[in-house]
Amino acid sequence: MLGGTEFVGRAVTEAALARGWEVTVFHRGHHAPPPGVTELLGDRTAQGGLAALAGVAEPGDGRHTWDLVVDTWSGAPSAVRDAARLLSGRAARYTYVSSRSVYDFPAPAGLSEDGPLVAGASPDAGDVSYALAKRGGEMAALDAFGERALLARAGLIIGPWENIGRLPWWLTRIARGGPVLAPGTPDLALQYIDVRDLAEWLLDACGKGLHGPYNLVSRSGHATMGELLNACVRATGSDAELRWTDAGRILAAGVEPWTDLPVWLPPGELYDSIHRSDVDRAHATGLRCRPVGETVADTWAWLSALGGTAPQRPDRPQLGLDPAVEAKLLAG
Repeated sequence: MLGGTEFVGRAVTEAALARGWEVTVFHRGHHAPPPGVTELLGDRTAQGGLAALAGVAEPGDGRHTWDLVVDTWSGAPSAVRDAARLLSGRAARYTYVSSRSVYDFPAPAGLSEDGPLVAGASPDAGDVSYALAKRGGEMAALDAFGERALLARAGLIIGPWENIGRLPWWLTRIARGGPVLAPGTPDLALQYIDVRDLAEWLLDACGKGLHGPYNLVSRSGHATMGELLNACVRATGSDAELRWTDAGRILAAGVEPWTDLPVWLPPGELYDSIHRSDVDRAHATGLRCRPVGETVADTWAWLSALGGTAPQRPDRPQLGLDPAVEAKLLAG
């Protein structure tokens, strides 16, 4: 596991350990990995940062090889290139957790894995935009592993260990109670995946020998915005009152969908790209998505155990609506 201490990497590591797998975690040492792993320290962005991984074994000597490498990297594609090249002779398969952001925007509703991809990506690139970084990472994995590479094009990911701040923001806001600005209409269909369902599918995919790209989220409408927020009310036990508010009023107030109001997007191009993709290929291979109530309740239990404050990735902005803006909209 390249990473393995936070969110997606943590979920994959925990799932592999629960299956009785032997897991090696290569990370920078900023956070403790789950107990029971073999730990290797290094910073893949630094000169010589892969030394601990490179020194484990010589390619082809039959020792310290792996059945699967999982890489969640979202920075410079050159970091994926270097790790994948290093491991190509000692790992059977390489799974790169990519993103549906790799599709050329706007991605129309119903777009499958065969859709057009963002132009200008390179496996040798340094710091680039998120879409180019993820596509460049895919290219790096494919260059080194070919048909032994799996590209998991995830969409919206939520669940325990989230360090982005989407579901944790809704939970903490609703836990405070009182009138809560609920955007748009409660029947708006969502498309997302619980991080644990993502992890289980990745591990199953290794055993099945899956390769190539897969859009990895629930079917659109697996839950609605109303079902998600009502699950937050139930999980927190608060007296929150959801006030469903016209999307036009919210947008006219300068509120940014997705960032000020996480998860939510009004109908349109971005909504189609995020919440309406074709996922038949992944579901045909056995992807299963748990009920939204379970995801929300488990995330609240995890968040409560941390004292109500979720971890925050330093390279991502703080999400959530300014209370003053919310109050003004609620006041009409």
